[in-house]
Amino acid sequence: MVEKQGTGFLMGTFTKRALVIGGGIAGIQAALDIADGGYEVILVERSPSIGGHMIQYAEVFPTLDCPQCILTPKMVEIAQHPNVKLMTCAEVQKVSGGPGNFEVEILQKSRRVDHNKCNGCGTCWQKCPEKTLSEYDDAMAKRTAVYIPFPQAVPAKPVIDCDHCRYIRYQEWMAGTRTGKKPPQCRICEKLCPVGAIDWEQKDEVITEKVGAIVVATGFDLMPISLIPEYAEDPDVLNGIQFERLLSPGGPTAGVVTRPSDGKVPKEMVFVSCCGSRDPEHGVPYCSRVCCMYLAKQALLYKHAVPDGQAYIFYIDIRSTGKGYEEFIQRVQSDGVVYLRGKVSKIFRDGDKLRVYGADTLSGKRVEIAADLVVLGMAVMPSAGTKEVAAKLGIDLDDSGFVSESHAKFNPLETTVPGIFVAGMAQGPKDIPDAVAQGSGAAGRVLTFFAQAGKELVVV
Repeated sequence: MVEKQGTGFLMGTFTKRALVIGGGIAGIQAALDIADGGYEVILVERSPSIGGHMIQYAEVFPTLDCPQCILTPKMVEIAQHPNVKLMTCAEVQKVSGGPGNFEVEILQKSRRVDHNKCNGCGTCWQKCPEKTLSEYDDAMAKRTAVYIPFPQAVPAKPVIDCDHCRYIRYQEWMAGTRTGKKPPQCRICEKLCPVGAIDWEQKDEVITEKVGAIVVATGFDLMPISLIPEYAEDPDVLNGIQFERLLSPGGPTAGVVTRPSDGKVPKEMVFVSCCGSRDPEHGVPYCSRVCCMYLAKQALLYKHAVPDGQAYIFYIDIRSTGKGYEEFIQRVQSDGVVYLRGKVSKIFRDGDKLRVYGADTLSGKRVEIAADLVVLGMAVMPSAGTKEVAAKLGIDLDDSGFVSESHAKFNPLETTVPGIFVAGMAQGPKDIPDAVAQGSGAAGRVLTFFAQAGKELVVV
């Protein structure tokens, strides 16, 4: 654990290299800006590809841009930048030292594919017979056991999922560490790989790096639907990211909006905002900031995909505070999306319909809708690894689990440990422009920190 530093001097060796933890849009922006400033950056991402949640979206509000079109150039720039060392399938294990001279142990997990040999031809994942649920499609589709997460992945080289690979399960069965029926040996990826990149003996490796500053950009997760029992766990009750995948032309249905349960096109849709947000009893006390806007965007995209369909949005308040956001809400309303001010009390299955019980507090009437598909705007929460990363870095978290700032007003990007900065959803809920701005802001603080090497360090 890193020891907190008081006022003093940055003495001894000062390493002008930076570590960025998290490869979402905030981490990507921070890494690029530091690298463009002339310093080496190590970007650590626990997934097989950078891109974060933004790469999963169909379009982004309020401009309805294609996320892949605007994000993938930055992802490619990360891979090609001479000052960036990209480490995917990797996690920070231990951090010691102090500002200007951190020693970081990074666990590089085994991919069972030699990326130095692999040319990304795709033969292995095209021929792999084993399928499992895709994390990129949020369990709305399947992928193979050897895979790249999505077509624009960076790096565009596969990894082998050890939990589902038939040959690895066979090895475990032979070693007595797996029970049940004897799995097939398979090894078709190894047989067909033209460059011999499959490496069954590849092991996890701990790599030690020295850096002078760290940026925490660990992102977010959505609160599980199961935490709100009043809203039925049903194949036709989706969270926001799952519906994004249905809307996306690159998603499991190629952008055709269909119900997961039977493949039918939904003609009545209900969107429910503040699911777990602003609700200490069931979820979290804070506003997740982006739900009003992305549900409005999804309702509009649904109307574009199903012109004869009807969309309803249940809301408590509409919070549209960004540039062009209020105008976007007005556009959605003018396109026929019905807004109902009130909370949904219950959702349950009734034959081939989902009964949605709610209230319209403006008219004072009870509302009941027989919906074909329901989308829940679940609360934004810190990513699953944020707590562990914070403990290893010695930085503080707030009551909601987000990274605490050293001063909420005047130092919103500094953590409680000098030399460690924060950006994006790791600091709290925010939209893409704010995450990008914080990524650049954190990078600016790192560059300033490097420029002050050898000078007095004052902690506010």
